[in-house]
Amino acid sequence: MMHRSQLKNLAQKLLSGEIDLEDFLRQAGGGKTADLGETQVDLDRTRRCGFPEVVFAEGKTASTIEKIFSALLDSGAEVLATRMSVEQAEALLPKFPAGRYNPIGRTFRIPSQRADIPQKRAGVSSPPAECDAKSQGRVAIVTAGTSDLPVAEEARETALWTGASVAMVHDVGVAGPHRLRENLPLLEDADAVVVVAGMEGALPSVVGGYVSCPVIGVPTSVGYGASFGGVAALLAMLNSCAANVSVVNIDAGFKGGYVAGLIAQNAARARGEGRGERGEIA
Repeated sequence: MMHRSQLKNLAQKLLSGEIDLEDFLRQAGGGKTADLGETQVDLDRTRRCGFPEVVFAEGKTASTIEKIFSALLDSGAEVLATRMSVEQAEALLPKFPAGRYNPIGRTFRIPSQRADIPQKRAGVSSPPAECDAKSQGRVAIVTAGTSDLPVAEEARETALWTGASVAMVHDVGVAGPHRLRENLPLLEDADAVVVVAGMEGALPSVVGGYVSCPVIGVPTSVGYGASFGGVAALLAMLNSCAANVSVVNIDAGFKGGYVAGLIAQNAARARGEGRGERGEIA
């Protein structure tokens, strides 16, 4: 069954004359997968999982990504792509002028073309505001060091895509623990905290001892030889004695931001905030 937001998007196209009645009936009663030849796009994921399918851009041609973006936008989804190169972004921005590329996090976001979603400025730009138009819960993202920023930015863009408001706390690693304590007020109201750290990976355990929400540790490959490309940080986080710490893969900012956004969305729903039906802005 087509999600309500997708059906509204189709109805708006019918009323505006973009599609005719036959196209409307075909798409409204169509399948849950867009067959694009070289790729299959899941158009039913919002209904099942809360958020649309996300595009992993690495290794894909700009032409393939363009087809995927178009299919997602036609279904009423807000687009997120990760691990996108500058060259890919430069090829896609003329096609999707509402798109926004974050060169640090290597993410590309396009707001839904529904009328109730505000459009953002075009162009290769600096990271967006810390809260999108309608917040779906609260996420905090903490970095141990400046070298962890690419992974943290991927997590931030992902959390913003889920609709969460995001507070960022930079460069508060355990070499200077007083810096974390000075920023604790930014974490106290979060529904989930993403902690991005390399080296010895100790920061999630420290944060976990200060907050009452889930802490998602994201180990990074930052560090010297014995860090084994992030394996040392990963194992340290997995062995955390803080009971509220869970861990995603090395450099997986997307996974950390996604899980945090899902937690925040469900917490907001429980408080009666934000989304009414799953995947639709109230």
